[in-house]
Amino acid sequence: MKNMAASVLSLCLLVACGGGGSSGAASASSSSGGSASSGGVAFTDNYPAAGNSAGFCTVPGEAGAEDVSSPTTIIGSGTPASCTGDAVVQAVAKGGVITFNCGADPVTITLNQPAKVYNNTTAKVVIDGGGKVTLSGGGSTRILYMNTCDSSLVWTTSHCDNQDTPQLTVQNLTFMNANSKGMTPDGGGAIWARGGRLKVVNSRFFNNQCDATGPDVGGAAIRAFDQYQGKPLYVVHSTFGGRADLGNSCSNGGALSSIGVSCSVYNSLFSYNTAVGNGANPARNGTPGGGSGGAIYNDGNTFQLSLCGNQINNNTANEGGGAIFFVSNDLSGTLSISNSKLNSNPSKRFETSGYPGIFYQGSGSPQISNSTLQ
Repeated sequence: MKNMAASVLSLCLLVACGGGGSSGAASASSSSGGSASSGGVAFTDNYPAAGNSAGFCTVPGEAGAEDVSSPTTIIGSGTPASCTGDAVVQAVAKGGVITFNCGADPVTITLNQPAKVYNNTTAKVVIDGGGKVTLSGGGSTRILYMNTCDSSLVWTTSHCDNQDTPQLTVQNLTFMNANSKGMTPDGGGAIWARGGRLKVVNSRFFNNQCDATGPDVGGAAIRAFDQYQGKPLYVVHSTFGGRADLGNSCSNGGALSSIGVSCSVYNSLFSYNTAVGNGANPARNGTPGGGSGGAIYNDGNTFQLSLCGNQINNNTANEGGGAIFFVSNDLSGTLSISNSKLNSNPSKRFETSGYPGIFYQGSGSPQISNSTLQ
C-alpha cells in the first residue's frame, strides 16, 4: 500500500490529478454549494482612493495592469444581488480573466470562505473589479488563497516552491474586513500567496486582520512566499489603510509580510496599519512574540525591498520598525527607498539609528534617495 500510494502521488504530480473548475467563457452568479452567500450590496464609496496621489515613479511594464477585454468569467448579470460570494469562489477556482457586472454603483460582495486559486487551471488568473467592487471577508474569513505547494489545490510540478504559474493579478479591487485569525496557514488576512507570481495594481485594503500574536506570523493584507525565480511581488498604486478607522492589523506586518520574497512597491500609500504582537522574533521569554513592521515585514535571506513613490505614515509597531522591518539573515538582502516620504511611524521598542521607523539588517546600509524619513 505504501508503494502504491507513492506511485499515485508521482502520477498526480505529472498529470495534475483533480483540480479546479472547467475552462471556457461563462457568466457566474450561482451558488457553489454549502451555505449560500448573499448577493452584493450597493454603497456610497467614501473611502480613500487607491495609491499615493503624489507618487510619480515609472512602473515597469510587467508590473502594469493586465488586459481584461476578453474575460473568461463575468460575475453578475447587472445587479448587485446577482454578484455573490459563491460566484467569486467559483470563478477563481476556474481561473482565467474575471470581471464583474454588478450594476452602476459600487458594490460590496461578502465571501463566507476563501476563494482558492487552483494550480492546474490557467497560467494567469486576473481579477478586475473595475474600480467598483469590494470583496469582504465579513470579519470571519480570508478572501484569496493561492498555494502551489498545497496538494488540495493540485500539485503540478515536483518543485512547487519554484514554479512560474499560476500568476495571480488583482486589480481595481478593494479588500475589506478579511480575517484569517486561527486559520492554517496563518497570516495573510486578505491574500495568502505561495509560488507562481502575485501582482497587486490599483487596489485598496481596509480593516483586514490576521493573528494578533506570534513571532513570524504576518500580513494583515498580504502574506507571500516563494515567488518564481526570486522575481518580485509587485504592488502598484495601491492603498493600505489610508484613514485612522481603516488600518490593517496583525502580529507583524500590518499591511505586507513576506519570507524570502522580494517586493517592488510603486506609488502606494500605507497608513494607520499596526503590528500588534509583542516579544519580537525570536520571542522574548514570557511573550508570544511579534510586533514588528507596522506597515511592511520582510524576513529571510537573499531578497530585495524596493520602494519608489510611496507615502508611509502613521503606522505603528509594538516592537521594531514602525514603518518597515527588514531582516536578511545572511546579510545579502537590500533595501532601497526613492522618491518617497516616511513620517510618524513609531517603533515602540527598537529601530535602526538614523532611519526613523525602520529596523534594518542587510547588505550595507539602506539606499535612500530623494526621500524624507521623519
